[in-house]
Amino acid sequence: MKSTPERRKLVRKRKVLSLSEQCKILGIHRSGLYYKPCGESDLNLELMRLMDKKHLKHPFYGVGQMCEWLREDIGHKVNPKRVRRLFKKMNIHAIYPKPNLSKAGKGHKVYPYLLRNLKIERPNQVWEMDITYIQMKRGFMYMVAIIDVYSRYIVGWSLSNTMTAEWCRETFEEAVRQHGQPEIVNTDQGSQFTSLEFTEAVLSHGNTRISMDGKGRALDNIFIERFWRSLKQEQIYLYPQDDGIELYRGIKEWMSFYNTERRHSGIKKKRPMDVYFPLYARDSYGLGQNRYDFAS
Repeated sequence: MKSTPERRKLVRKRKVLSLSEQCKILGIHRSGLYYKPCGESDLNLELMRLMDKKHLKHPFYGVGQMCEWLREDIGHKVNPKRVRRLFKKMNIHAIYPKPNLSKAGKGHKVYPYLLRNLKIERPNQVWEMDITYIQMKRGFMYMVAIIDVYSRYIVGWSLSNTMTAEWCRETFEEAVRQHGQPEIVNTDQGSQFTSLEFTEAVLSHGNTRISMDGKGRALDNIFIERFWRSLKQEQIYLYPQDDGIELYRGIKEWMSFYNTERRHSGIKKKRPMDVYFPLYARDSYGLGQNRYDFAS
């Protein structure tokens, strides 16, 4: 039996089988292909750490305010050009209403926001999906997650060192295989989510519709944003990891706690598991098999 690193070397891109299918045959997690963290200088990593925490508390800070805070309050000599580049690197966008002056990339389509005044009253009615920056002791990675809005249950997540449409599509498709198709998928207008590769995959699942946040709208994707805050404050900031393998293990353990133990005021102090899986159906859903755990 070959070791996990040896089996990872057998995976090839642009073959007949997808990366997910190859990983399943080899018995490895797809996210393991991306465990090498992205690199930056020590100074930039420190700036990114500070900016990530500040953005979590004050998401309305734009490049100018963040630059001024770093210079005047922290003492780092930075210019707007560097802060803007790191914002892009971290997938950070200031949250406040502003004119939409940008255009989607070629072949990309922006869909209308469908959740305004919508009454969410059952599992799999609305999923929210987003990407965030995850810091490590040296370097960083990206995480994508999908939350069921009704129950706050995380139906899918994955780690990667790159933000690609393929990565998002495969995470979504695995969530559908695990939990069935949602009625609506809500995302931001990032290039990964507006790409044809992702949108066509979502729309291929029967009557599933796509919803997208308005530019700079603070509340449009609020449930996944609250999840990121919980993850970072309760796990990432408290237990910074040395490498991607340890990062995955730490998040996996915390995710089990989040889905099966952590109670939420927004769902009347219940656990996400209790709301997502009806009591009469728990055995048929196989909760003992950790269905929520597939960083693939």
